[in-house]
Amino acid sequence: MAFLTPHAPRQPIFRAPAVVPLLIGALVAAHAARTLVSPAQSLEWINRFAFIPARYSASFLSQHGMDPGSLFDRGLPFVSYMALHNDYTHVAINCLWLLAFGPIVARRFGTPLFLLFFILCGIAAAATHLAFNWGSLDPVIGASGGISGLMAAGIRLLPTEQMEPRPCLVTEKCWASLGAWKLDWKRSNTQNLLRSQAFPLRVKKQVGIMLMASPSEEGNQTNC
Repeated sequence: MAFLTPHAPRQPIFRAPAVVPLLIGALVAAHAARTLVSPAQSLEWINRFAFIPARYSASFLSQHGMDPGSLFDRGLPFVSYMALHNDYTHVAINCLWLLAFGPIVARRFGTPLFLLFFILCGIAAAATHLAFNWGSLDPVIGASGGISGLMAAGIRLLPTEQMEPRPCLVTEKCWASLGAWKLDWKRSNTQNLLRSQAFPLRVKKQVGIMLMASPSEEGNQTNC
């Protein structure tokens, strides 16, 4: 009888290790918290936790009589800027690429090394931005630096041998179309993103277009 026929076990929609959706949840929660506070408090969070290169310029600080704060105050933005985003579209795009590339790295590295790698990539991105934008007053926000590092690692960790095809959540054409839309969205909305706060929000420039290979692809964030 039909109802006695054994069924194949159901496959989960997402095969991501727990650390990936937890990290996505943390990014969304951080942005949601900023949207719930007053505009003045939101701006205060930007000033304190965003990465602002001018904070590290001794000449700028002395010229304007500003206190750079403690070593912790100056070091925290190298990490905390990744928790801030311009709007829900910004955080959604970053989380999409995190979901696409994070599982590859998380499976290989494990949770502690995955989080450490993510943070180190974000610090490296901030340091690079600082080197090329010394003394800039434009704050940098967004997790693109850390996610771009995961993208690079994910591409490097993809198997090179021929593998048996398997169904994936989103087809290659869908990912490619989504990547093209993402680039178009960035070109048309960059100015809106930069003008949405009391001062411009600088977003890191995307290093390349995503490269599709099996269930993953390469894309670099620009929306920091």
